Amino acid sequence: MELTWHGHSTWYVTVGETTLLIDPFFDNPKTDLEPADVDTPEYVLLTHGHADHIAHAGEFSDATLVATPELTAYCQEEFGFEDAVGGMGMNLGGTVECGDAYVTMVRADHTNGIMTENDASGGMPAGFVVSDTKPTQVSDEESTAFYHAGDTSLMSEMREVVGPYLEPDAAAVPIGDHFTMGPWQAAVAVDWLDVDHAFPQHYDTFPPIEQDPEDFAREVKATGSDTEVHALEADEPFELEP
Repeated sequence: MELTWHGHSTWYVTVGETTLLIDPFFDNPKTDLEPADVDTPEYVLLTHGHADHIAHAGEFSDATLVATPELTAYCQEEFGFEDAVGGMGMNLGGTVECGDAYVTMVRADHTNGIMTENDASGGMPAGFVVSDTKPTQVSDEESTAFYHAGDTSLMSEMREVVGPYLEPDAAAVPIGDHFTMGPWQAAVAVDWLDVDHAFPQHYDTFPPIEQDPEDFAREVKATGSDTEVHALEADEPFELEP
């Protein structure tokens, strides 16, 4: 599995021959790319409807959309998406097959209003676990899974469900504080998830969320976790092995 961070919460994920783009937002200071510079993915995954997560979704409307039914309907009307998983999107707890990948939608503790004239609802905010095998109760040491936490606060579901049952090998967690978890809560989340690799995201984009990722790395170490923290350079691929 190949993971490429494009700044903020935007990730390009390749599983086998399948490509997925999560939360496309390229107006951030970490990336030099424009949406036109990015290979069109087969799937676009949206965690929620805030502008800094869907701003450039319309640039990839030829892809199949993976989002809640409410956000799917909005994006179909606003951006011209024709295809969506299941024809209507998906919802929390569901797993859908996306080419060579399996995508499980999990909870995120956040808000999800779409600030338009009519203040549309995006349904529930979410995170995604993207894996190369279908999740079951039987642990599979050969599988590889990546958890994109979306915009969220610390929540016990990470410890009780996502970590032990979906078994991600790596997690991208927000560290910006103010709107999401800050470094110390994100570090607790990483400890609960028991992942091998952790990536800070959703930081340094706007003044309220300016953070030093080294603070996050120190907080992870302070939990006693042996998770390896990677403050990635944007647009550089990371190879995730099982």
